Amino acid sequence: MMHNWMWGDWMYGYGMGWGWFGPILMIAFWVLVIAGIVYLVKVLAGGRSSTYSNKEETAIDILKKRYARGEIDAEEFAKRKRDLES
Repeated sequence: MMHNWMWGDWMYGYGMGWGWFGPILMIAFWVLVIAGIVYLVKVLAGGRSSTYSNKEETAIDILKKRYARGEIDAEEFAKRKRDLES
């Protein structure tokens, strides 16, 4: 037969002696492809990383940031802080 002379028997099995390792590599390849797609979709969708804290910002936190940026002065900060704590 012509095909045996050209290709030998390896073309009809798993390849050149890969045995059971070939299918495992194929599964690993597709798992990596799918994981890569999921990661890209998450990044493009603006997903948060797992290290991000889901803690809500309190009113005091916002007040402190406004004071730090110079949006309010010390007197305004103290007054609003008293109002929030009461």
